[in-house]
Amino acid sequence: MVRIIRWLEKHQVPLDSSVLDIGTGNGVLLVELAKSGYMNLTGIDYSPSAIQLSEKVREKEGMSNIKLKVEDFLAPSAELSGFDICIDKGTFDAVSLNPNNAAGKRQQYVRSLGRVLKPQGFFIITSCNWTKEELLNEFREGFEILEELPTPKFCFGGRIGNSVTALVFQRKKPRPSILDKLD
Repeated sequence: MVRIIRWLEKHQVPLDSSVLDIGTGNGVLLVELAKSGYMNLTGIDYSPSAIQLSEKVREKEGMSNIKLKVEDFLAPSAELSGFDICIDKGTFDAVSLNPNNAAGKRQQYVRSLGRVLKPQGFFIITSCNWTKEELLNEFREGFEILEELPTPKFCFGGRIGNSVTALVFQRKKPRPSILDKLD
């Protein structure tokens, strides 16, 4: 959570940027973003129980401006669009573990992300299941890597690794179409 807020502050991301927390869970990340001055915050989760919990956390913290919604990211509603920043701190991992067509669900996740995130918007993902190289491959269509965020390292058998991967991607601008020139 801290590494995400630090990155946003370091890159002077405007406080009125629209932020989507994909799989918000208890909503604590949104509360911390609000405490840091971010104002346009939305959290979604497919679990009604998670949204109920995040509503309680939001109310306890007095952050009534945070929008929360039960929504399946793999089938986003039309109104879920135009975000400047999307943040994932485990939802892609959960989708990847789905026993029914995990590869198809991962592809749907990437398509959904392309629909909800503005061109040139930022996607910040934290994963404990995927390496940097694997995430680069999964998000190669429509996204480019901007930065790898620092995460704790460990040493085992003489090799150094990370228990968590945190990356910042940027959605690529759509290429101009021949049809655009006909107008």
